[in-house]
Amino acid sequence: MLEFIEGADDLIALRVSHKITGTDLDAIMDRLDERMAKHATVHVFVETHEIDGIELSGLRSYMARAMPLFRQLNRFGRVAVVADQAWVRVGTRVESAILPSITYRTFRPEEREEALAWVAGGS
Repeated sequence: MLEFIEGADDLIALRVSHKITGTDLDAIMDRLDERMAKHATVHVFVETHEIDGIELSGLRSYMARAMPLFRQLNRFGRVAVVADQAWVRVGTRVESAILPSITYRTFRPEEREEALAWVAGGS
């Protein structure tokens, strides 16, 4: 399930849980495209709960849309990931190491408010 969280206009904030579908990935990419059309830098807040799978049929379309973003990595600012599962936090740290130009931080669910404050203002 996907739910967008209201926030600053240069922020894409979302909550995902359980299975991530192709429709979810399309909606995320649509929101990201919208924000990037308006702002030079976009920040990202992702809150995950009990992720138990991703719909493989949606990955091809997502990857086709995501690949051009590698040329625009400098447009991503802070990325905060709040996750209740250790494997999601570890995966985020790996992604952070692969993409060192983007500032990532991982948080546990009890640190959610800290994560929102950090991604919104960088403190």
